[in-house]
Amino acid sequence: MKSLVIGVSGGSGSGKTSVTNRILEHLDRSRVVVIQHDSYYKDLSVHGGLAPDKINFDHPDSLETNLLIQHLRQLREGKEISQPIYNFTTHRRLKETQTIQPKEIIIVDGILIFVEKALRELMDIRIYVDTDADERLIRRIRRDMIERGRSVDSVMTQYLNTVKPMHLEFVEPSKHWADIIIPRGAENLVAIDMVVTKIWSMLREKKD
Repeated sequence: MKSLVIGVSGGSGSGKTSVTNRILEHLDRSRVVVIQHDSYYKDLSVHGGLAPDKINFDHPDSLETNLLIQHLRQLREGKEISQPIYNFTTHRRLKETQTIQPKEIIIVDGILIFVEKALRELMDIRIYVDTDADERLIRRIRRDMIERGRSVDSVMTQYLNTVKPMHLEFVEPSKHWADIIIPRGAENLVAIDMVVTKIWSMLREKKD
């Protein structure tokens, strides 16, 4: 099986997951697997005893990207993988892993997936979701408070100390490697339709 690999990137809170879900609405879900780069965050124990608020989780070094690259190659070869499961509350990986089966379409979601050359070169289509910075911040505050039990102060401190600087240093420049840039995220139905059309076209080419 030679899977079609699609990367969906963009700043934190840009709406990557919403764009992915819009795309999935037009595909046969049984033929698709979605891989989150966030699942590959390194365990808190590798940070030398640092407290979570002292760790830059928005830097590429905070993720085990080499393992993601290895897993993508395995999936493209038709082999199953054991994906890490990361707990965002404790900042630790669980002992259990999630078995992921190879699929015809692999969607990789993450803010830093275009930074590493070896990773982005595994992708057949690279999509960047371009969303206004204020809107991204509002979404991040809402998500981190509701889903991760954090305070507004802690979210804002992290945003100013690491999220914004790392966005400017790594995420925004990686837009250069995108094949398709989608302004306004999942609201941009024309762009979504164009992406879906291209996916179906490339799937047919792979079968020919």
